[in-house]
Amino acid sequence: MDIEDLRTFVEVADSGGVSPAARRLGISKSMVSRRLTRLEGELGVQLLARTTRGANLTEAGVTFRDYAAKTCVEIEIAREAVLPEGDLRGRLRVAIPLTWAPMHFVSVLADMARRHPQLQIHAEYCDRQVDLVSDGFDCAIRAGTLADSDVVAKRVGGISCKLVASPDYVRLHGSPETPDDITNHQALLGAEAWRFMDDDKIVTVQPQGRFSSNNGAAIAKAAAAGLGIAWLPDCVTNMYLASGALVPIMTRYPLPVGDVHVVRPSSPHPPRKVRILCEFLIASFERLRNPSDAEVHLATPPSAPFL
Repeated sequence: MDIEDLRTFVEVADSGGVSPAARRLGISKSMVSRRLTRLEGELGVQLLARTTRGANLTEAGVTFRDYAAKTCVEIEIAREAVLPEGDLRGRLRVAIPLTWAPMHFVSVLADMARRHPQLQIHAEYCDRQVDLVSDGFDCAIRAGTLADSDVVAKRVGGISCKLVASPDYVRLHGSPETPDDITNHQALLGAEAWRFMDDDKIVTVQPQGRFSSNNGAAIAKAAAAGLGIAWLPDCVTNMYLASGALVPIMTRYPLPVGDVHVVRPSSPHPPRKVRILCEFLIASFERLRNPSDAEVHLATPPSAPFL
């Protein structure tokens, strides 16, 4: 019985159809169908009932899925055991926030690809929250509050943020001095609520404004154009602050650090490639936190708890 046929069946069963399984495996839908047909022929039973909406497990398929998944996990563990230490192979499909990817995550993936030349990395940059299973991702990098309850999350770092505005906006409209003053200003909205630190307390404000976007880069450009004040991560605003196009405001009330997580579908045995990605990201955020530490390098990530 071909292990790739087993793995394909598990992907179809878990993702609910041939198309999402094909995306996850990086093969054609016709190849997925051939593997399923071959597996069912060898077993002599129907494992999946195909419909126009996807594929549902038959009674036999429900029983066989757990055995097939366990076999695939054991084979993957065995493969990792005989590979050279640190070597990764296969395909890593990861979803990354579009706003921050050009500033930070691209270099992390590039370094990982150099370290593991046999690993194929497919990164999709988008600000929408993907469905890991149905969209066929091994993992996703997410910042801020996690909404999913059916994923396993590993914190890999934090992103600092600031409240910013253009010099022209400050000259014309002034700058808020306290969180309560924000309601008197035009806010550029990327989140419904803004949070600030007041000593050891967190103050939450509901800003008002006529410009909103789910993309931080778009909000930064709107702020630089003088449309209002913005609550943004440093990795988005650093270049604007350096050029003087934006200035930090209301600095007496710092913004909480936003957590960055790697999330993956729930399973007892996480893929090693996802665990290694977490190590690279932890090392990269550590280097951002200690930029003077020249000895920290992404190609030699420190040991860290795995997902």
